[in-house]
Amino acid sequence: MKVSRQEAEENRARVVLKAGELFREYGFDGIGIADLMKAAGLTHGGFYGQFKSKVDLAAEASRQALTLNIALWRETINRTRDKAFKAITGMYLSRPNLLVRAKGCTLASLCADASRQGEGVQSVFAEGIENHLQLLQEVVDDDGDEDRRRKSIVILSQMVGGMTLARAAGDTPLAEEILATLRDKLETRH
Repeated sequence: MKVSRQEAEENRARVVLKAGELFREYGFDGIGIADLMKAAGLTHGGFYGQFKSKVDLAAEASRQALTLNIALWRETINRTRDKAFKAITGMYLSRPNLLVRAKGCTLASLCADASRQGEGVQSVFAEGIENHLQLLQEVVDDDGDEDRRRKSIVILSQMVGGMTLARAAGDTPLAEEILATLRDKLETRH
C-alpha cells in the first residue's frame, strides 16, 4: 500500500525520534534496524526507502537528540537567568538524567559509541559538543572569552564524564555520590 508524501515524512520523523531514544538507551550497535522500525510502528522493509544506512540514521537521530538537549539547556538558561549555571548543573547531574537514558543526555549516552562510527556521526557530535560549550560560555563566570571557553570545556567534560561514571555504577549509592560531589564542586567553583 502506497503512503502519501506527508505520511512518509511523518513516518521518517517518527523513526528518527524513536531511533534517537533507542540509540541513547542501547547504543548504536545495541539495537538492529528491525527492532528500531518495530518500535516506530513500521515494518523493517520501509527502512531503506527512507535511509541509506543505519549510520545515516545514527547521524540524523543524534543530531535531533543533541538539538533537543540544547533546547532544554537554552530553556533552562532563559528561565533561570542569574542562576542558570546552577540550574544546568543541577538538572544535568540529577537522578532523572541518571536513570532515563533514552531521553537524557546524548553526550553521556553515546560519545564513546560515536568515536567508532566514522566521520558522519563524529561531525554531528563535534557540532553538538560545540553547541553545548557555547551555551556554557554564556553562564560561566570568568575573565575574557578565552578563559570562559577553556572553563566551559573543563566543566562539560566533568559533567559528561561524571554522568557516564554514574550510569556505569547503575542505580547505586556510588552513582548518587558521584553526581552530588560534582554538583557541589561545580557550584562552589563557579
